[in-house]
Amino acid sequence: MTDSFQTNFPRQSVTVTNSSALSPLIDDNDVSGKMAWTIAEAGSDRKAGDILILKIGDVSYLADYFVMMTGYSRVQVRAIADAVEDKLETDWSRRPLRTEGKSEATWVLLDYGEVIVHVMFPKEREFYNLEAFWGHAERIDYTTSTTKSRELE
Repeated sequence: MTDSFQTNFPRQSVTVTNSSALSPLIDDNDVSGKMAWTIAEAGSDRKAGDILILKIGDVSYLADYFVMMTGYSRVQVRAIADAVEDKLETDWSRRPLRTEGKSEATWVLLDYGEVIVHVMFPKEREFYNLEAFWGHAERIDYTTSTTKSRELE
């Protein structure tokens, strides 16, 4: 997006398919990682695009993981955020500590402490470019089998 930001950080990216098995980059003992994976699954169920999990715990004290995903309408952004909240409350008995942006629904942030969720419009995601800002964090691309089949066409 911008020529002024040069990243010379090594990117560790892996593409995984949506299955019951967790990513090989998420340890079985990593509770935060499992929660991040559950969030990605909830977003995928609501057709979120470009789902990305960033393991930022090694480079920041803000959280252990960021989960970023794209929604293509205000209704979809809210539906994704609601699906994440419902899934985490059902599966993990967790509610967000803070929620921001639901009324505007161009960028919804759900803060679960160790995992922070960003559901954004494509325009906001491109403009703020959090992936580049956190480029030195370990990346886990969450790709569904549906997305993969679209790429092959």
